[in-house]
Amino acid sequence: MNKPTLIVLIGPTGVGKTELSLKIAEKYHTSIISSDSRQLYADLKIGTAAPTSRQLQRVKHFFVGTLQLTDYYSAAQYESEVLETLDKLFAHNPIQVMTGGSMLYIDAVCKGIDDIPTVDKETRELMLHRYETEGLEQLCAELKLLDPEYYSIVDLKNYKRVIHALEICYMTGKTYTSFRTQTHKERPFNILKVGLCREREELYERINRRVDQMIDEGLIDETKAVYPYKHLNSLNTVGYKELFNYLDGKWTLPFAIEKIKQNTRIYSRKQMTWFKRDPEISWFHPDDYEQIMTFINQKIQKKTD
Repeated sequence: MNKPTLIVLIGPTGVGKTELSLKIAEKYHTSIISSDSRQLYADLKIGTAAPTSRQLQRVKHFFVGTLQLTDYYSAAQYESEVLETLDKLFAHNPIQVMTGGSMLYIDAVCKGIDDIPTVDKETRELMLHRYETEGLEQLCAELKLLDPEYYSIVDLKNYKRVIHALEICYMTGKTYTSFRTQTHKERPFNILKVGLCREREELYERINRRVDQMIDEGLIDETKAVYPYKHLNSLNTVGYKELFNYLDGKWTLPFAIEKIKQNTRIYSRKQMTWFKRDPEISWFHPDDYEQIMTFINQKIQKKTD
């Protein structure tokens, strides 16, 4: 029996994944699974460039607008829920499409992530309180004592990773490192990774235009609506963080908009650095639709021969 195929459309923010994913899904009469960790939140439509109502009518999407800002969610939950969804979808169509730019979420589905315990609410709130009252430097010093191996490799400026490692240490009495086996899990389906890239100047111009478009579409009003939740991790996101500074009177609006563009460009570089490490990705320019479809068809045909 031939295994079904998951087409994974990958690329940096603003490269043009959305329209191409719609065309591919329509070609195979299938649906789209979003692998954008922020499009999950129902209140963040404009700032995350979530699919429009018209796009949602064209193709059925999963994992878009399903969470509230206060909901706790993780890559491990995403992995489990996507695999369960795919199992049902493949029963009706052996070809499915997944697209997005959240690196950890994509890897969670394609490779699997380590079975790290889910942090309970009490521990999470305790560590967040300690971060707010004691500061990151103190937590880093504690991580060095509890898990020196992870301390030596973690980005010590990334407070979320430092806090998460300490949460696991506190909850389990074991080091965070002991859970990081990085075992590549086998999947009951074929995975076909298609990467989209543009020349840097071209991508940056698209990013700048898209930010201006988001502002025109009402991003400031959307940010005002979620302002009471600005302390939540779901809003620790490019676009909203900068506009919070504007709403707080720290930045002017033109400066905040320019910072959104700059930080989005920086994020796109981080995405490409991550994706370029994966030898399984075949790269194309988003405009090369015929070439991409020929490649996909040949790969699917080869898998079924």
